[in-house]
Amino acid sequence: MGRKSLILLLFIAAKFFLQYIIIGPGYDLHRDEYLYLDQANHPAWGFVSVPPFMSWIAALVKLSGNAVFWVKFFPAIFGVATLVLTWEMVRVLKGNLFACCLAATGILLSSFLRIDMLFQPNSFDILSWTALYYCLLRFITGKDSRWIYLAAVVFAMGFLNKYNIVFLALGLLPAIILGGPAKLFFQKHTLYALGFALLLVLPNLAWQYLHHFPVVGHMKELSARQLDFVRPSDYLKEQVLFFLGVIFLFPLAFISYWLYKPFQPYRLFFWSFIFTTLLYLWLHGKGYYALGLYPVQIAFGAAWFAHLTNRRWGMYIFRPIAILVPALLFIPIFKIAFPYKAPEKLSANKKRYEKFGLLRWEDGEQHNLPQDFADMLGWKELAAKTRVAWQAAGPYSTMVISDNYGQAGAVNYFNSRVGLHALSFNADYNNWFPAPYQPANIIVIKESIASDDEMDPYRKSYASVRLMDSVTNPLARENGTRIYLASGPVDSIWPFFRRRIIASGF
Repeated sequence: MGRKSLILLLFIAAKFFLQYIIIGPGYDLHRDEYLYLDQANHPAWGFVSVPPFMSWIAALVKLSGNAVFWVKFFPAIFGVATLVLTWEMVRVLKGNLFACCLAATGILLSSFLRIDMLFQPNSFDILSWTALYYCLLRFITGKDSRWIYLAAVVFAMGFLNKYNIVFLALGLLPAIILGGPAKLFFQKHTLYALGFALLLVLPNLAWQYLHHFPVVGHMKELSARQLDFVRPSDYLKEQVLFFLGVIFLFPLAFISYWLYKPFQPYRLFFWSFIFTTLLYLWLHGKGYYALGLYPVQIAFGAAWFAHLTNRRWGMYIFRPIAILVPALLFIPIFKIAFPYKAPEKLSANKKRYEKFGLLRWEDGEQHNLPQDFADMLGWKELAAKTRVAWQAAGPYSTMVISDNYGQAGAVNYFNSRVGLHALSFNADYNNWFPAPYQPANIIVIKESIASDDEMDPYRKSYASVRLMDSVTNPLARENGTRIYLASGPVDSIWPFFRRRIIASGF
């Protein structure tokens, strides 16, 4: 094994190691992870929240018994693949070993570590963008049309994972015209590859059509609740914070396309970055949507930096600094960006988060932990107490209705072996209701902010509605969530369910 391969293996090992230690003891999975894992139980070519790719990965996790190790393995391996492809892009650009290490450091000690912490579509989204750029890089370098077909497959897989990759495609079209070489792309193989990509994503497009394009409603809701409040200045500020340690590589990359002759044929990567960024600024996109733009820029910046410092003073002064700065800056970032200690210990030192405004949640109030950390607490407790209520209902048909997808997903994740299954009027669960029937009992899981008036439909349909328990973890976002048991049916509950399903649907 050569020295370069050995060092790459060390980076891969470091990536895996960090991904498995950044979440300390005492945390459950994140609320979003429970939803994606539950999709494995409802195979389809699409979902309200995402395309089907994550459900396929969730099916593999399910085969492992839903072990947490495997839940965390897949986003970690996608992150590793992104690191390896960035390394390979530097190699294609004829960067030396130092350039490869600098690029790998930029991937390893950046916001990607946070993204790859959770079982969500974002890790593979970044990988698919990076892989698509890699294919284009190889195509321009070698003029081999097979890379265009591989790019089509990568785009299709990225599309089936998250529709976000469409913004990359929209930015690439004018980038190819401006940055070229346009003649290389405007050929029959490009058309054939586009047709092949369309064929691969056609089942998901058909699913969207048959379900009246729920993605449109999902985007409208997302825009109204979140995106409309994203300011362009916040978006740009986040881009700097995401890659603070290697931020110097990006201006180097942008300049290299014009000043460094070997990189001039690759100007489409500069224009792709510009046009896609402008799209996100116009549409008020969240900062992390654009993370897939950066690995290729890190590769170009690192390769040119290595070329610029290829003298004695550069090797002994600037190169060590370029490696040390990301590592040193990462230490304080690590202490606030990751739940690396037990929640009680982090809460005891909450001033660290308060200084950066991380304790203010969506409700506008100050809390004891950042919201993302609190979203990884209380789920096991909720699932266990729901199971106790379910057992108390006796050997009769019992339905579990929860307020949000996190509650339903957690109940199902922790109780899959006992046959307990929860539903919700939220997200994909809205489409997973069974045919109408009148259950003998209904367990109702209500958020702590809900009023008791919301229990009126259950009180009208059942003779008895009693509070069984509640979540008591003071640091959990679900703290105070209540578990009710409604029993003794006296009237049909399905007219109420039907109204809720219609109201919650997109």
